[in-house]
Amino acid sequence: MGVNLNKELTPQAAAQTTWSGVLETAPWLRTTGIVLGGTALLAICAHVALPLWFTPVPLTLQPFAVLLLGLLLSPRLAGTTLAAYLAEGAIGLPVFAPGPDLVGGLAHLFGPTGGYLLAYPAAAMLIAFLWRRRPGSFTLALASAAAGDLLILVGGGLWLAAFTHASLRTVLPLAVLPFLPGDALKVAAAAGLASRLRRFRRSQP
Repeated sequence: MGVNLNKELTPQAAAQTTWSGVLETAPWLRTTGIVLGGTALLAICAHVALPLWFTPVPLTLQPFAVLLLGLLLSPRLAGTTLAAYLAEGAIGLPVFAPGPDLVGGLAHLFGPTGGYLLAYPAAAMLIAFLWRRRPGSFTLALASAAAGDLLILVGGGLWLAAFTHASLRTVLPLAVLPFLPGDALKVAAAAGLASRLRRFRRSQP
């Protein structure tokens, strides 16, 4: 004789069991939730911005979100989340960092900061790939996040050089050097948080 397990459980446990079954039968639902949550995090961090008077590139928390997502997600899911974020911005949603010219959509993607944005999916995938070679190691998390951050800076610098028709020597003080101290803190924070979260999940029964 069959037994309805949900009747034998507390309401909270029954609800958890029901949702677990839904997620198992519809994995796309979980993936969609992760992607939307990731893009929301990116948008929030993008709007924590400080304009700098000497460069068109603002100082934002956006790279921290990219690094963290790369450490928390699989390479494919990290790339998908960052690509979805760019798509949201391209269609005009206010997810990019506010700029002095207040442009949005594709105009923002192909503006002076477009190189950083377009490098995000590749950087997140690179971080995820490197980190999963030996997950749990803070040192590897740090190195993986640093590699991804370097890719973002290189992409942004090269793009700005092409955008302004300036030499790399001219662009370095505008697109790379001012952000190194802050990015070092973002790398360390993302690596530390990802390592702690992984240890916490492994400690759960």
